[in-house]
Amino acid sequence: MVACGGCGAKVFIASDIAPLATTPCSKCEYPLMMPLRLRQFELLSPIASGGMGTVYRAFDTTLEREVAVKLMKRELLEDSQALEGFYREARACAALNHTNIIHIYTFDEFEGQLFLVMELADRGSLDGRIEKEQRLPELDVLDIGIKVASALDTALKHNLLHRDIKPGNILFNAEGEPKLVDFGLARNTESEAEEEAIWGTPYYIAPEKIMRERDDFLSDLYSLAGTLYHALTGHVPFEAPSIDEVVAAHIHTPLTPPNVVIPEITNPTSDALVRSMAKRPENRFQSYDELVMALTASRSQYLIHHFRNQARTVPQTGESAPGKRWWRR
Repeated sequence: MVACGGCGAKVFIASDIAPLATTPCSKCEYPLMMPLRLRQFELLSPIASGGMGTVYRAFDTTLEREVAVKLMKRELLEDSQALEGFYREARACAALNHTNIIHIYTFDEFEGQLFLVMELADRGSLDGRIEKEQRLPELDVLDIGIKVASALDTALKHNLLHRDIKPGNILFNAEGEPKLVDFGLARNTESEAEEEAIWGTPYYIAPEKIMRERDDFLSDLYSLAGTLYHALTGHVPFEAPSIDEVVAAHIHTPLTPPNVVIPEITNPTSDALVRSMAKRPENRFQSYDELVMALTASRSQYLIHHFRNQARTVPQTGESAPGKRWWRR
C-alpha cells in the first residue's frame, strides 16, 4: 500500500511491479511508484529529473524524517567527468552550512548505485513560480535575492563559485525558504586550470565568461541579478530569436532597466539590478555584502512606499467622517 501523491488516498499496488516503476492510481490515475529501499532510505516518489540523475522524496527510517535522495544514472558510472561532477556537488554542499543552501546528509553507494541524501525542498523551483505566476511580487524577489546572495557569500568564504545560478537552481521548502542547489559545476576560486567549455546558462551568463576572461564571484553575482530580473519582470534580461544572439546581447546590448519593462517596480530595486548586471565586473557591486545592503535598502523603501499608499486609501472613521454619527451610552 502506498500513499497517492495526487489524491492522498492509500492505494494497493501489485507486488510484482519493479522498484521505481509506476502504475496509475486506481482512484485518480496519478502515477504511483513502487518504493525502493536503499539502506535506511525508502524512496517513495520522484520529485525531479536532470542530466545527472533523478531526485526522489524518501523517508529515513532510522531518524524518521523526510529527505530527498538523488540517484545517479547508472549509465554515467563509466563517465569520469559526470562522476567527478557528482562527487563535486556532494563535497561542495557538505562543506557549506547556510540556511539557504541545500543541506547534504550523506553520500553513499548501495549495490552499485551511487546516491546523495539531502534536505527536502519539494515545493517547486523559482523557474516553476515564474512559469506559473509570470512575474513575482517585488517583495518576494527582494527576499529571495537577499537570501541567495547571503548563501553565495558563504560559498565564497569557502572559496567556492557556483557558476550556474538560474531560476531552476533555486528550490523552495515547505516553509517557503529558497534553497540554492546543484553545485555540480562549482569550482574553487583558487583553481588555475584552463577550461575548454564555457559553463553557465545562456540567459543568465556573465559577459566575461562568454569572452573567456577569468570569471570570479562577480560572474555569479551577475547571474543572480539576471535571475532576479527574470522573476521580477517576467522576461529574461536579453531576449532574441537565437541562443547565439542572446549570448551576444550580454556583451553588446544595453540592459533595459526593470522599471522600464514594468513601471511599478521601484527605482532602488531597478537600480540595484542594473548595477549588478554591468557589462564590466568592476562596475558591479564589489561584494555580496554590498549587494545585500542594496537589496535590503530597496526592501525597506518598498515597504515604506507600500504602507504610505495603504494609509492614503484607508477610509476615515470617527466624528470627522462624513455621513457617520457616533453615540455613547
